[in-house]
Amino acid sequence: MFFSVIIPVYNRPKDLKELLQSLTRQAYKNFEVIVIEDGSQHTAESVCGKFYQELQLTYKFQENQGQGFARNHGMKLATGEFFIILDSDVILPPEYLDNLNRILTKRKLDAFGGPDAASEDFSNMQKAMDFAMTSFWTTGGIRGKMKDKSNYQARGFNMGFSRHVFEKIGGFIDPNRGEDIELSMRIKKAGFKLELIPEAFVYHKRKNTWSSFARQAYSFGQNRVNVSRFHPEAIQSVHFLPTFFLAYLLLGILSLGFNLTFAWLFWLGLFVWTLLVFISASWLHRSILVGFLALICSFTQLVGYGSGLLIGLISKKRFG
Repeated sequence: MFFSVIIPVYNRPKDLKELLQSLTRQAYKNFEVIVIEDGSQHTAESVCGKFYQELQLTYKFQENQGQGFARNHGMKLATGEFFIILDSDVILPPEYLDNLNRILTKRKLDAFGGPDAASEDFSNMQKAMDFAMTSFWTTGGIRGKMKDKSNYQARGFNMGFSRHVFEKIGGFIDPNRGEDIELSMRIKKAGFKLELIPEAFVYHKRKNTWSSFARQAYSFGQNRVNVSRFHPEAIQSVHFLPTFFLAYLLLGILSLGFNLTFAWLFWLGLFVWTLLVFISASWLHRSILVGFLALICSFTQLVGYGSGLLIGLISKKRFG
């Protein structure tokens, strides 16, 4: 199978360089790379120039339109029979394309989504943010560890679909507000087979600060509401868990003034959750510091997503 690897990039030349380097180390060689520069001030043109001898690479610049439309531009230029969409801040294990080719063929998939992971050489904060985004205790791991892989909704940092899918239903219809989830749902509704491929994981090198991570978590909650404009069923009970967590915190704080029994139960429950997050993250990365940072990021992720979803729903109801 010939793959077209499509990468939108915005002001991340150093990150893109690491991704391109990982592409040169792929065991599977039957692919091209298309980089779409989405109106960056700090362009990656010189970075791409260093890889023309090692990769079948095309670089194009466009005025800033958002990552969804940058991906569409790349797909229109692609010559492959299967498109792989990657964010510029991921790094691929050497067996990524080999695993993908083998499993796509074996399972006869039209589209896929792959998970992300933290590499051993990531910073402590990057590992903590990865834990907060993927752990069962923060609800992120619930969708990633599902038994039925056909229930998975692919994410734009690591997803793909065949040329036939693109020609049949088109690409992304929104620049950056949950556009990957919307496309995943549209692919399935059109009768195509999209599933999670756990073996096709990427190392996701998030460069967030704590404040930008908080803003991102909030935007993820709002993005889910945005997707529900196109697919009302996009919001399911699992997506309310962070909002329930937020409500639990607020009720617990308020109970300190009028109900000591509830307050005691609240603090006990919060202590148990805190302990589970801390122990799980510390054990996973063999670091107490990562465990502490993961606890902070987990609170941030749940409160940010929960408040974003809640405010998004209120705004949707108020303004239609």
